Parts: sequence; structure tokens; C-alpha cells
Amino acid sequence: MASAERSHPLAMEAMMDIDVKSKPSQPHWYEHYVQPCVAELLGSALFVFAGCLSVVEDTAVTGKMQPALVHGLAAGVIVAALGDVSGSHLNPAVSLTMWLVGALNITMLIPYCISQLCGGMIGAVLAKAVVPNQRFASTFGGAFSIIRNDNQIGSALGCEIIITTFMILVAFMGAVNEKTKTTLVPICIAFVVTVNVLVGGTVSGACTNPARAFGPAVVANYWDYHWVYWVGPVIAALLVSALARLLLGDRNTRLILK
Repeated sequence: MASAERSHPLAMEAMMDIDVKSKPSQPHWYEHYVQPCVAELLGSALFVFAGCLSVVEDTAVTGKMQPALVHGLAAGVIVAALGDVSGSHLNPAVSLTMWLVGALNITMLIPYCISQLCGGMIGAVLAKAVVPNQRFASTFGGAFSIIRNDNQIGSALGCEIIITTFMILVAFMGAVNEKTKTTLVPICIAFVVTVNVLVGGTVSGACTNPARAFGPAVVANYWDYHWVYWVGPVIAALLVSALARLLLGDRNTRLILK
């Protein structure tokens, strides 16, 4: 009896040690706040660099295929490499959607968007640095110049809304929604970006990403109808958020019928 009482404190101490060790350590402030922004900056820079070069160096032989494959494959490998650090949004519209569905803290929304836009500018600068000035100028540095007059605005804006909704929906369902989460998200993103460029390239340019539009627009100083590539993706973000919150999301996401 006495020996049992003497061993009791030791047993309690051992159990406390086990409890302490089993609790996951809290992420360091650098990993929680800084690393994700660095990943978004780097990922956006690499994506825009590749995207701009695919347009500047495009030839009449490849047509839409070259930009489609480059944008799609670049997005896929970046998501695979950096997804566990920041989610690899690479797109302010995606970040807006993730905040609206509760998958991104409000304190990170603005830093994410700033990182993506700065990354877009860095990528466009790097693209300008490696191509001849004449070719860069003739293609507006890979900026979106498909809309030439007001008659194209309706179809271009509609196309941007539809294909961006498609892309963000795939990102949400594959990376956030518990019922449909998959490790194949990088491949899914690669495919949906490729498809979007193939179907929407000649209608709107298939931007779907304000950071992709903003970077080369700043570097090439080409702003014609630039607003389309902000309004379209933002409307798409609101549409996907509504679908997730009201209809398609899991119990943690839906606002009704939980």
C-alpha cells in the first residue's frame, strides 16, 4: 500500500510528460506570418516570369498551345513545391475566396495580395531582362492586349468570370473542402489552367489572375482595358464563395444546413 502511494507521484509525473510531448508545438511567428508571404512572392514571380515569356517568345506555329502548357505546368509545379507553405494561391482572387470561405485568416489576406502583386512585377521585370527590347515592346511584355475595342468588353468580361470561377472552384474543392480534398491538387490546377487558356485565350486572354495582369502592365506600361482582369476574377471569387457557403461546402464551410 505504502509503495503504491510512493509511486503515485512518479506515475503522475510520467503521464504529464507524455501529455506535454503529445501536444503539437505552436508554429513560430516566422513560419506563420513571413514564410507564407515569401512563398507567395516567389511563386507569383516564377509564374508570371514563365507566363510572360511564353507569350513574348510565342510563335505562329504553336499558337495557344505554348502559353496554355507553360501557364498550366508552371502553376502545377509551383503548387506542388510551395503548397504546404502558403497554399500557393498565386492569385488575389483565390486568396479573397479562401478568406470568404474561412480558409484564410483576415490578417493574412492583404499581405498575401501584396506579395502576389509584387511577385507579378518581379516576374515581369525578369522576363524583360532576358528578351530583346523590340520583341518585349511588340508583345507588350506579355500583358493582356487581346481586347482592342469596347465591343469586346462584354464577351471578354464574361469569359474571365466563367473560366476564373472554374479555376477557383477546382482549387477550393481540391484543397479546402473536406469531402473532396485530394493530393492531386497540383495536377488538377495544371489541367484547369491549361484548359482555360485553350478555351479563353482568344476571347479574353484567359488571365483569371490580377497579379498575372498587373505585373506586365506595370513593366510594359500597358493599361488598356486592364480593369477587366480585376473585375472578372473578383466576381468569380464572390460566386465561388457563395456556392461554397450555401451549397457545395462541407459542414465547416456552409452557413446553412450544418
